[in-house]
Amino acid sequence: MTTMKSARIHEYGDTSVIRHETVDRPRPAPGEVLVRVAATSFNPTEAALRAGLLHAFLPVDLPYTLGWDVAGTVVEIGPGTEGPAIGDRVIGRLGAGGAAAEYVRAPADLLVPAPRSVPLAHAAALPVAGLTAWQAVFEHGKVVAGRRVLVNGAGGGVGGFVTQLAKYAGAEVIATAGPRSTDAVRGQGADRVIDYTAGPVGDALDGPVDTLLNLVPLGPRDAAALATLVRPGGRIVSIATPIEPTAGTGVSTKHMVARNDVADLAALVNLVDAAALGIDISESRALSDLADVHRSSESGRIRGKVLIIP
Repeated sequence: MTTMKSARIHEYGDTSVIRHETVDRPRPAPGEVLVRVAATSFNPTEAALRAGLLHAFLPVDLPYTLGWDVAGTVVEIGPGTEGPAIGDRVIGRLGAGGAAAEYVRAPADLLVPAPRSVPLAHAAALPVAGLTAWQAVFEHGKVVAGRRVLVNGAGGGVGGFVTQLAKYAGAEVIATAGPRSTDAVRGQGADRVIDYTAGPVGDALDGPVDTLLNLVPLGPRDAAALATLVRPGGRIVSIATPIEPTAGTGVSTKHMVARNDVADLAALVNLVDAAALGIDISESRALSDLADVHRSSESGRIRGKVLIIP
């Protein structure tokens, strides 16, 4: 077979710009492998990319095949490429995208062996969201046993991993989530779940926290209110809206963008295989449904991670 199905954009815009096309199957160059895609997973940031909101700092060449997360099987190896072998099951975060297709050409050094304990397709949920969570919790949040951690926005794909990793570190985890996500977040290890739709989070919180991990966009008033919940000398880490600390508290703050790190990804895989980290798949959709998944995300109707199966 020399062709494949793919989901591409030829221009920025609303979900109507996503085209489902038959294109030539790529051949791996030196340093690359060809992966038969078991699944990619949807990340909300991809909807922002599709809409052109990231063009200033993440320009892409059009037409562009969507899909940053990949889980699949190596079927071809580029000339002189070392690392994965044909038949290896692998996962990775692809900075150039391309995984919303039946096959994707991937740099071999961005891939790690897939977890053995979960279905291969499920592992596609791990790279982007898992790396973001790992670096938020351990690298920037420096969460350790005994810390009191507030996870704001625990119901999303990143939030599920953040909650589990903070609990794995030995922290007391307080999480905010809407009613439809409460049971899932509690099942991921949260010691307490606060319904953010019921009123200000601070009204339901019994005392300050050591670390705030913010995963959702906030207006200035809400950001300032959350900052007051962190004890003097504590930490704020946000993957969304930057949050300024309350003046005079000595609170450190970090607005982070996750980097691609195969060592961190391999550590996440080890936790999955040790049954210390679960992968919460809320639904699986066909590649032809990708535009509908984007619409659902933009209207706030997605919980957890959604797989896209080519």
